[in-house]
Amino acid sequence: MPRYDKIVVLTGAGLSAESGLATFRDKDGIWARYDYRDVATPEGFARNPSLVYEFYNMRRREGSKAKPNAAHYALAQLQRQHPGEVLVVTQNIDGLHEAAGTTNLIHMHGEMATSLCTNCDARQPWREDLAAELVCPECELVGGLRPNVVWFGEIPYEMDRIAAALAACNLFISIGTSGNVYPAAGFVAGAIEAGAHTVELNLEPSDTASYFAERHQGAATELVPSYLNTLLEV
Repeated sequence: MPRYDKIVVLTGAGLSAESGLATFRDKDGIWARYDYRDVATPEGFARNPSLVYEFYNMRRREGSKAKPNAAHYALAQLQRQHPGEVLVVTQNIDGLHEAAGTTNLIHMHGEMATSLCTNCDARQPWREDLAAELVCPECELVGGLRPNVVWFGEIPYEMDRIAAALAACNLFISIGTSGNVYPAAGFVAGAIEAGAHTVELNLEPSDTASYFAERHQGAATELVPSYLNTLLEV
């Protein structure tokens, strides 16, 4: 196996599933129980903020109990031990990457354990329930706090940095993603354009599986550590 000095890893809900967090598009996933238009769009928040607060407060409480699994730890180990640059870009809003020790990390869809103030744009750690009547600690205005989560119709975070990393990488790995949520589903095309080797590690083929030069299927806790170890053995 060649030595790759610039690696970009994209992770999705499948990475955290074995930590007990629900995925979105499986038959028993989150979108089977909730209409995303009600709880994950600016319009839904405007229509029924109480429902949106309740949805994310529930997810925050569930997320606080979850622990990183072997796949999270394997990615953190890759960052520590690989002589090149390893950037992890996650679609997940949980904090399991950080809990496992990952440092060079982009939460492109935001973070469940932070709040966003729509009045002053402040983002800050937030472990308690969110509600409409709360005061923003930064601007001290009432009613502006919302989950710091990128909703459908909003632009993901740090897209310029992600694009630059994809343009410079020589290995792109996608782990636990469905391949049908853009712009993340298009990252493999950007990596291919840059001449990178592309690898998908997933429980089952994603919607974009045919784009990848290498495809491996299996449980993340077994597949990810096994594959990443081959990178460290080069």
